[in-house]
Amino acid sequence: MEGGLGGNTVPPNSCDKSKVLDVKPLRSLVPVFPEASEGPPLVCVPPNGPFPSGFSPFFPFSGPQGSQSTPDLNQNDFNSTAVPIRSFRPETLASNGQLVSPMDTYGSHKHKSVGLSERDDGNRELVENVLLRFDALRRKLSQMEDAKESHSGIIKREHLKAGNIMLSKGVRTNMKKRIGVVPGVESGDIFFFRMELCLVGLHSQSMAGIDSMVIKGDLEGERVALSIVSSGVYDDDAEYPDVLVYSGQGGNASRDKEASDQKLVRGNLALEKSLHRANEVRVIRGLKDAVHQTSKVYVYDGLYKIQETWMEKGKSGCNMFKYKLVRIPGQTGAFATWKSIQKWKEGLSSRVGLILPDLTSGAESTPVSLVNEVDDEKGPAYFTYLSTVKYSKSFKLVQPSFGCNCRDACQAGNSNCSCIQKNGGDFPYFLNGILVCRKPMIYECGPSCPCFRNCKNRVSQTGFKVHFEVFKTSDSGWGLRSWDPIRAGTFICEYAGEVIEKIKARQDGGDGENNEYVFHTNRLYESFKWNYETELVGEESSGTTEDFDIPSPLIISSKKSGNVARFMNHSCSPNVFWQPIMYEHNNETFLHIAFLAKRHIPPMTELTYDYGISHLDETESNNVDYGGKKCLCGSPKC
Repeated sequence: MEGGLGGNTVPPNSCDKSKVLDVKPLRSLVPVFPEASEGPPLVCVPPNGPFPSGFSPFFPFSGPQGSQSTPDLNQNDFNSTAVPIRSFRPETLASNGQLVSPMDTYGSHKHKSVGLSERDDGNRELVENVLLRFDALRRKLSQMEDAKESHSGIIKREHLKAGNIMLSKGVRTNMKKRIGVVPGVESGDIFFFRMELCLVGLHSQSMAGIDSMVIKGDLEGERVALSIVSSGVYDDDAEYPDVLVYSGQGGNASRDKEASDQKLVRGNLALEKSLHRANEVRVIRGLKDAVHQTSKVYVYDGLYKIQETWMEKGKSGCNMFKYKLVRIPGQTGAFATWKSIQKWKEGLSSRVGLILPDLTSGAESTPVSLVNEVDDEKGPAYFTYLSTVKYSKSFKLVQPSFGCNCRDACQAGNSNCSCIQKNGGDFPYFLNGILVCRKPMIYECGPSCPCFRNCKNRVSQTGFKVHFEVFKTSDSGWGLRSWDPIRAGTFICEYAGEVIEKIKARQDGGDGENNEYVFHTNRLYESFKWNYETELVGEESSGTTEDFDIPSPLIISSKKSGNVARFMNHSCSPNVFWQPIMYEHNNETFLHIAFLAKRHIPPMTELTYDYGISHLDETESNNVDYGGKKCLCGSPKC
């Protein structure tokens, strides 16, 4: 095996070990030292030296230090087979106990290092950071695979590859197994890959549905259940929001064996022991993704306790264990929220506080509900609904431009596609329109481009794909949220309205306290890192910035006309960010502002972005206003 220790080859210049030790069978377990006449005295030194005069290192430490090659993570034969998570350990530690890794040296925006103690016990900020870094790496690996031959027949497992890289670098948290609450993970959090559950310590099994541990200090050494994932593989009864009838593991039929009775071993036995000990069990429910029908979304439904267990015949005719789990009261709603939304969509129940079923009056392909459960206000002030930005003919940002000349669908790496070449040769999006990386500017194919209307380089022009709800908040006026789960990188909406000059903005109170419905690209925004680390995919660090490159400041007013974006409130810890996009129309280029999900967003979570700080607020006042209003976001960073 290349680079291995197998075979009988002895490297040159290595010691003949038979002259140092009289070789004896290992079963003797008795060290045998050379006589004084047989050789020099035995010297104890570390394997890598330094060695005293007259002594040299032996194989495999005979090569120069630091010569060990690093595997190329871009190799097609990369082994993404899942391995035991406990086998992964961080590479090196600095004197302060923090991980030293290439992941922390990207450009000017650095991710927070995972400290030694934080790997065992996390917090909310660290959990979000680990998930953000994993998804950034996964998106890039997916883009790289998407650009390859699409008919290779190879099943893509970029999430496993990304997870293995993260684990090998020690970028994870909550490694210490525990019963009950996991620090930094909240009831209702959503995940789109099982590997995400592993990285944050919610469920350490990448495949098995039952996670368990042996109770320390227990004389009997009993193994109890910590968490379960109900994902539809077995006949689970998941109809009730606070009760789950979970099926035991094992006994399923496969290609080389028939179905059989389940046995009271491993995970099944751990659940049985948890019944008698009455310990809390974390429940994660796997549900179908309403937006991406071929995918699943995993919802953390909080803590349950096992109430009873029994055995019954399954669909295969074999005996299987059943465990009834009941949710502990007083927790934030999670799966119950999903069940309510499902009934609203199917018309089985009415939305409480519904004012209008569609605020857009059909202007959008997906309706936007208007809801008020707080007071008697019947809706926001009147405005004209626009689905995109409106430019005046005299606006100076409009530039002469030409689109692509592709006749079918634009292909990654096509040197003749001008739109792809403007983006550096890569599609900005992959698969179902997920953004791969933030860029100084993204160039989409425009209305004048002859490529197909469903070209995947037209994401911001196809409208939003989730069911939004404009709702009355308790203290911040009207807000925006979604009935559907939103994956990180998903296009949410464009900021629609009227593009105005700065003079006009001042006349209308655009930069003052009277007009909160304004977007200004020239404000000061909090910087953050969202893109992948180049070193992890075998690329050299190019120092590419995530800062935007906009030809001229753009001001959009949605006071009189706009879309759902006008209802998004500010937050100092936003879950949405904006990205400038340009595309061509009638031989002219127009700038648009697109909003995308910064991280995974559960249903019914308010969508917020950073309003930015005006230069006047920064230089002349200690009391910074966001969009002319005092911040009420309640974030720890506020």
